[in-house]
Amino acid sequence: MQQSRRRDRCPERRAASEPARHLGHRPAVADTDVVLVGLFSAKRKDFEALMASAAGELVARGARVVAHLVQRRGVSDGGVRKMGLPYSSRTLLSYGKVREVTQVCERTNADAVVFVVPLSERQRRTLTGLFDRPAVSLSDLLAAD
Repeated sequence: MQQSRRRDRCPERRAASEPARHLGHRPAVADTDVVLVGLFSAKRKDFEALMASAAGELVARGARVVAHLVQRRGVSDGGVRKMGLPYSSRTLLSYGKVREVTQVCERTNADAVVFVVPLSERQRRTLTGLFDRPAVSLSDLLAAD
């Protein structure tokens, strides 16, 4: 007897990991509270200006930016060698920063998390599940308009 594929073995586990408040691939940002998250290398000195510009784009589209969070990469010598790589291929962020974003989302009751950097489809799904609210990239939101 042939064994079924792994993804067919535990459909209840897959269903449990689905986000509770999935608003679609590209949620509308008008009249929503968002947390803005940036991932920048230590060499990038203008990251605050980039975050301000991203926040301005969101506000221009009717969103309320309730918090800004930044993950810096390459501050230490070891980090400089790994600067081109994300902390985690699943989340882009360190585990501590993921917990921090989750806490900020719960505290501010944010509707979505917007990343300044592009997200892959897998990262989008993973982060949406971890944050229990849509995680999208700013470039996707700008492309939707």
